[in-house]
Amino acid sequence: GLLGEVGGRAVYVGYSMGGRLALRLALDRPDLVSGLVLLGATAGIDDPVERAARQAADEILAADLDREGVTHFVDRWLAQPLFADLHPERSDLDARRSNTADGLASSLRTAGTATMDPPWWDELGSVSAPTLTVAGERDEKFTVLGQRLADGIGAAARFTTIAGAGHAAHLEQPRAFADLVRAFVASITPHPF
Repeated sequence: GLLGEVGGRAVYVGYSMGGRLALRLALDRPDLVSGLVLLGATAGIDDPVERAARQAADEILAADLDREGVTHFVDRWLAQPLFADLHPERSDLDARRSNTADGLASSLRTAGTATMDPPWWDELGSVSAPTLTVAGERDEKFTVLGQRLADGIGAAARFTTIAGAGHAAHLEQPRAFADLVRAFVASITPHPF
């Protein structure tokens, strides 16, 4: 596959959905993963009722995208309490608005947290790659989930928070996040840079 062709093993860094994708890669293809950094990620929603409610909410968002377009969706998305700490200058609005309505709606319908059915919590013990789970200190939900991810992975994982940040910690405190990633990669790689 593509990942094998590109150069084999790597340290994967993923935020939110990207974190879920990196985690799934580590579960399915551990031979390609020499390390993981998971920011604001989860292994899914345990409660079936909560998962169904999230799926319904994501469908409403996807339908809204189909009707109203990307700009309206991005404005609504960033107005969520989850992004309250994200300064408008760091929100990457142009990049977010360059997405297509079809692409974002498809992402919500096929790759949202609610689509992780069953959730992956019971599989975490099989992650063998060194893993750093991260959350912004003001992101209460993902602080709990990040610690739970690290606990589920076990000895190969550790959890940390980024001071002064919410859910989009890499955008809110980019230097602090980059420093964490650099230090983590240096700790697991003989010649990282």
